[in-house]
Amino acid sequence: MNNLDKKKYKIFANFLNQLAKDLTNFYYSKLNRTFKVSNKLKGKGYDPVTTSDKAFEKFIRSKIKKKFPNHQVIGEEFGHKKSKSEFTWVIDPIDGTRSFVIGNPTWSNLISLNYKDTPVLGLANFPVLKKYYLNYSDKLAYVVENGKKRKIYVNKKATFKNVRVSAAFHGSLSLNKQKKIPQILKLMQFPCSDALSYSHLAEGRLDIVIQCSNKIWDIHPLIPVIKAAGGFLNTWNNKDATKGGNILVSSNKTIHQKFLKLLKPVS
Repeated sequence: MNNLDKKKYKIFANFLNQLAKDLTNFYYSKLNRTFKVSNKLKGKGYDPVTTSDKAFEKFIRSKIKKKFPNHQVIGEEFGHKKSKSEFTWVIDPIDGTRSFVIGNPTWSNLISLNYKDTPVLGLANFPVLKKYYLNYSDKLAYVVENGKKRKIYVNKKATFKNVRVSAAFHGSLSLNKQKKIPQILKLMQFPCSDALSYSHLAEGRLDIVIQCSNKIWDIHPLIPVIKAAGGFLNTWNNKDATKGGNILVSSNKTIHQKFLKLLKPVS
């Protein structure tokens, strides 16, 4: 933790708390209608972006600019606004664009505040599910659902014998590589829904989440929430998760170490 004082935590957390409500209102008042989809990869694969992704990011940037005009901003759709500030906001305007495109309600707005390159506050807002996840310090995280706020914790009592695993490889892990981790394939019994799976782990509904090819805006907003709820996360090869990549999140250290070993053949 990079010594962010309590007063600043409160200012930024209150800003994100209000932003979650504003984003949900913005969706229902402006974006809950027909949108256009294009493919960023143009024939080399499929990475959809919609007019709604861009509208959400512009909206988030405008709110940050109004309240914290000197801060840096990195967004998936509109790049890096640089400054000399030690604070940087990292934005994924719609995490789970594929879900958004087909009408699956599990997509979210993800925003983190980084201080000296470390994610210290995170928001995962799910407009259609009417809930959002947010940390207020490095040891305090909440879910706010239908207006009710509840403190969240990971499931510290999870054991390998009763572990609940959610995993997705998103075409990033070949079939030959998947064959090297048969025990993990056998344990993948719960659906993986982008940021919602990470959020479910933070509130004790899942014990392990394994995902491939996370960009910084996919994972930075979840890092502070997961850590504040008591979880562990890093890459499959046991490196810092802040650079993104293939991510393992666990509810306690014992099963985390076990799964790192199981992932070794593909890490």
